[in-house]
Amino acid sequence: MKEPTVNEGLPTLTLTEMRVTAERLAPHIVRTPVAPLQGRHADRLLGGLASVHMKLELFQRTGTFKARGALNAVMSLDTDARQRGITAASAGNHAIAAAYAAQTCGTSAKIMVQASANPVRLAMTRSYGAEVILAADGAAAFAGAERLVRDEGRTMIHPFDGPLTSLGTSTLGLELVEQLPDVQAVVVSVGGGGLASGMAAAVRALRPECRIFGVEPEGANAMQRSFTSGVPTRLDGVHTIADSLGPPMTLPYSLGLCLGHLERVVTVSDDEICRALALQFHDAKLALEPAGAAALAAAMGPLYGELQGLRVALIVCGANIDREGFCKYLARGEALLT
Repeated sequence: MKEPTVNEGLPTLTLTEMRVTAERLAPHIVRTPVAPLQGRHADRLLGGLASVHMKLELFQRTGTFKARGALNAVMSLDTDARQRGITAASAGNHAIAAAYAAQTCGTSAKIMVQASANPVRLAMTRSYGAEVILAADGAAAFAGAERLVRDEGRTMIHPFDGPLTSLGTSTLGLELVEQLPDVQAVVVSVGGGGLASGMAAAVRALRPECRIFGVEPEGANAMQRSFTSGVPTRLDGVHTIADSLGPPMTLPYSLGLCLGHLERVVTVSDDEICRALALQFHDAKLALEPAGAAALAAAMGPLYGELQGLRVALIVCGANIDREGFCKYLARGEALLT
């Protein structure tokens, strides 16, 4: 039987490719659990939904889903490339994942990280043996990584675009459908689209009828704009507390998969994110970074009406944040959790 594909002309991933990737990554990643979201606040604010479950990817190695794509990319390098090492450009979470992947595969890593990156993320990156080089901003980080590719022959591990990244994150979608086979809707946060592209491709292949929504911060809505225009988009600026969801652009491969598999992309405010973060702390006892609360923010906000009566899965994508930052966002969210 021919494997399912959609939307002629857009990128596709086959189930065979996804399953081979899952088998390869299995010894080095966590099969993260799925748990129901229940509690006083959740029952009140999500009461019209048949059930709500969380795919707890914050328990993944490195604290986010990023380990899946980065590891798949580094494991695909040949011997010569591994000897030369890797590089990456990141605001933090991808840096951690690339460093973990390099250590796992026995290669070296020089990672360009924005100077504004959370100190927790810098420390985690170094803990995996990577050399961290600070850059003024995202553009400078990418330029520095490109210099390392040119001058040292290192391989660039992109933070969100390309088949290897999407195949890596497709393994999350395979797990989700195995763990929650009757899921009717999935909500996933979107930065550059690396997570959403692969996860959605897997869910769509196994459950074609499932509704899949992306969510972005209002101040970083490149994917939503790309859905409107149908082409990659670059923002003039990014303004959100969810720094993990702040790439200022979309790129062709991940955008193509998102166009093929997401129903649409909605946006949420920073206040809505903080409210969701507070709810997940009080009802689920989770301490999340803002990006990890975005899916719930959408389910309580712009998607609430469309999710009525459905069995919903929220992708809880990560939790790499310092104590002071978390407490600040928690207090902001608690004031709104009424």
